[in-house]
Amino acid sequence: MASSKKSQSDENKTVAYLRVSTVDQNCEKNKNDILHFANEKNFGQVQFVEETASGAKNWEDRKLKQIVEDLKQGDRLIVSELSRLGRSTLQVLGLLKILKDKDVSVYSVKEGFKLNGDIQSKIMSTMLSLFAELERDFISQRTKEALRARKAAGVKLGRPKGPGKSKLDKYREEIIALLKNGSSKAFIAKRYGTTRPNLHNWLKINNISAEADNSPINKEDV
Repeated sequence: MASSKKSQSDENKTVAYLRVSTVDQNCEKNKNDILHFANEKNFGQVQFVEETASGAKNWEDRKLKQIVEDLKQGDRLIVSELSRLGRSTLQVLGLLKILKDKDVSVYSVKEGFKLNGDIQSKIMSTMLSLFAELERDFISQRTKEALRARKAAGVKLGRPKGPGKSKLDKYREEIIALLKNGSSKAFIAKRYGTTRPNLHNWLKINNISAEADNSPINKEDV
């Protein structure tokens, strides 16, 4: 005789968390990406929770805390990218552990990341490969928000206009932060659309010190 009891999958819910920062004011694209992802996975109806909050704000001080508390075993949490879950790599890892312990599945659309109860070496290696890039994203977000606040306060940013301007000038604070975090010159050059020799010259002209980067220059780096 067929049972009338609903299966656990029928009772599970899918929640999508969207955080809009003071820098990125539009989350419609992220919402569409999440809906497309959820439809491909046949997750059913998606409950969206949106809020405006700085990337420097702890997840415990956001709506995300209530979401985590309400999620139960078998539920799903989807985000556009992992950096939306916390203000640092350690925070994100801590939150992922909490969700793992609750047997809640976590999906990130941008990175193609999944934490769905079947954590094998392949998934763990994927996590580890994301951490460096994730930390760089945090630095970039915090720097942009700090510069925005300084500009709003009337602080003049950047170098004076005139000969010798570089497209890297407007990214000065971000580049300094990335160098302090240990990012390679090859990575920074690629991130800001220049070559490593050009970046080296720009650092020299601007008297910005950095640890020596002796890795060979590859075509993909420049």
